Amino acid sequence: MSTPKKIICTITSDPAYDQRMIRICTALQKAGYDVTLVGRLRPQSKDLPEQPFRQVRLDMRRVDQGKKFYFLYWIKLFLFLMRCPADALCAIDLDTIYPVLLASRLRGLKRVYDAHELFTEMEEVVSRPATQQMWLKIERATVPHFRHGYTVSATYAREFRERYGVDYAIVRNATVLRPLPPMPEEHGYILYQGAVNKGRCFEQLLPAMKKVRGRLLICGDGNFMAQAQQMVRDLELGEKVIFTGYIPPTELPRYTRGAAVGITLFEARSKSNLYSLANRFFDYMHNAVPQLAGAYPEYEAINSEFEIALLLPEITPERIAEGLNRLLEDTEYANRLRENCLRARAVYNWQAEEARLLEVWKNVFAE
Repeated sequence: MSTPKKIICTITSDPAYDQRMIRICTALQKAGYDVTLVGRLRPQSKDLPEQPFRQVRLDMRRVDQGKKFYFLYWIKLFLFLMRCPADALCAIDLDTIYPVLLASRLRGLKRVYDAHELFTEMEEVVSRPATQQMWLKIERATVPHFRHGYTVSATYAREFRERYGVDYAIVRNATVLRPLPPMPEEHGYILYQGAVNKGRCFEQLLPAMKKVRGRLLICGDGNFMAQAQQMVRDLELGEKVIFTGYIPPTELPRYTRGAAVGITLFEARSKSNLYSLANRFFDYMHNAVPQLAGAYPEYEAINSEFEIALLLPEITPERIAEGLNRLLEDTEYANRLRENCLRARAVYNWQAEEARLLEVWKNVFAE
């Protein structure tokens, strides 16, 4: 028997909470590769759940953010990549690409770019021009050297092709197709799941809740958490908006299944948001949860095939409140979206995307 090819995937997040990378690494491991996922150990990190692939966390508890974090993390990651056995290195997004490029060159290893985001067009980046220029320089210096890669949407793939002449495959963040679980005892709420970050429309969503006849559950954490919590206090929404903090991936499906409505909203000030195709869009779909989303290209494309969401052409507190109340109160409309979710999930699922992922890696090692 031949020795399995060793793949190291690199992230800056905590592997315990990265659902997308758990799916990808599990698929590669089950396909016969020897996979290691390396990320960071944060001050609030909990024990790693057991996975079929190897997990490594670099200790960054003393420096958890800012330029100093990247400088130290890149050094630690580079040193790890130089000593860990590997046949290929995979950079997940731009924030690990330099150590991967340098280590792969020095060691003569294959390299792959997994572009989960248009990193230089993210809201947190474009709102700070000097920061954006720094990341653009990094992108221009690295991405053209990654001939093999994949991204999450057709619009993202087009951007990389037009900018750098690289032809990346499309591997969507679709959810694993499983039997629909039973409805939990607590259900009927509005759900936002994911990072509580700037650019996720909390400035519009939270004021809208004043006029919405329902409760909002926010499952996640992020760089806008403190501001969101302060807004809830200022708006006196303590009984209508509940923050759960991070929910482990193994527990999150129970919250998703119990939702009456899901929230997938991004501000379109950046191309990364405008062309996004979020994980939660598929999670809601797979749990037959109607959702409120922005009328952006990727969501419009799927919604034109299977109407599963109410798409907002304009994201304002008034439009959000109207949309949420309709989804909560128009039973016939909501039931139609739920039935469409069941049809859509048979088409958009991880089993279909996994085949495209494995084809990418087959081509990487075929050369």
